[in-house]
Amino acid sequence: MIYRQNWTRILILAFFSLMTWLNFTPPDITPTAIALGGKLPPVNQLAPTFTLPTNTGDGKISLADFRGHWVVLYFYPKDFTSGCTIEARRFQQDLPKYLEKNTRIVGVSADSVDSHAKFCDSQGLKFPLLADTDGAVSKAYGSWIGFFSMRHTFIIDPQGTLREIFLGVNPNVHSQEVLARLVELQKTSLELSLNES
Repeated sequence: MIYRQNWTRILILAFFSLMTWLNFTPPDITPTAIALGGKLPPVNQLAPTFTLPTNTGDGKISLADFRGHWVVLYFYPKDFTSGCTIEARRFQQDLPKYLEKNTRIVGVSADSVDSHAKFCDSQGLKFPLLADTDGAVSKAYGSWIGFFSMRHTFIIDPQGTLREIFLGVNPNVHSQEVLARLVELQKTSLELSLNES
């Protein structure tokens, strides 16, 4: 009996994992409701604040440090794994394009600061990776499952408002998807500010 219960749980988890990976959202569920990793923060409201240790600068980074800049906050499972390495390399490859658009890239996983430092050195990463070792920030962003962060990405505007959520990320093309959506969001933001003045 216990074997059947575990098997059923595994099948359900596999189903939801597949749906998340395929970025499938049933018509009656909005992407701001629930993800496999938990409740997502609502779009068009202030993003959850955080301060976490990092391998760069003075050792800690807060979301507030990026006020006045767009932020691409991406969560990933583990340093040195194939998907996470590809995703980080793609963000690094496109980093000049993000900087041109007043945007900062920030990665978050449950790995330690030392692991992040080694990962950045080995991959030539020039953006910060934050150590969410207890998963508190990942949970606040609906991106925590068990003992690691899920592969989710959030775009936050210069005022700290969450503008976009990406679930079911494909590491090979994700940076380009984020960059394209960022351009759309910035264009909309500019048009709104021009209409208000």
